[in-house]
Amino acid sequence: MPHAVSLRSVARLPATIADRCRRFAGDEGGVSAVEFALLLPVMLTLYLGSVEVTSAVSIDRKVTLVSRTVADLVARTKTVTNSDLTDVLNASKAVAAPYPTAPLKVRVSSVTIDTAKKAKVTWSSHLNWAARAAGEDVTSQIPQALRDPCATAPSPCTVVWGEASYTYTPMVGHVITGELTLSDQIFMKPRLGNEVTKS
Repeated sequence: MPHAVSLRSVARLPATIADRCRRFAGDEGGVSAVEFALLLPVMLTLYLGSVEVTSAVSIDRKVTLVSRTVADLVARTKTVTNSDLTDVLNASKAVAAPYPTAPLKVRVSSVTIDTAKKAKVTWSSHLNWAARAAGEDVTSQIPQALRDPCATAPSPCTVVWGEASYTYTPMVGHVITGELTLSDQIFMKPRLGNEVTKS
């Protein structure tokens, strides 16, 4: 009988199974592959998350730089024209490079603060954003530390207000989900007098 099972092989079966189980338990050949398969999703998530967070932090720095740049360029002049303001606002696109400028919003305004510490917009210009209306009361948005000295300062007491905002959309969206609005603002005193006028 070719398929007959000998009694000896049946008797050795438990020992053979035990031996194979010991060899299987001691075999470390596939451990690396299993560890890699378990860690790959975690490592990919960490990598993509670090890329997204790094981009968001970099854009946030650019937003701060844009607000400072537009305020500084305007504060250095005595009089600005619409053409000058267009040039300043277009320069902000270069500051935001290499990131897309479509989500970038920029606004620069001159604000007059009276002796009663009330702040009103004198003029405003913008890029991808609504300009502030002349005469708009912005007292609550101007820091007290800037308004207080105007009670006794020579008239007119003004500040140049630079604002920037950027709507950041993550590339992948696993770590940062949805849009993130990054914004900053800065106030600067005019350098060549009490006020930057618009002609």
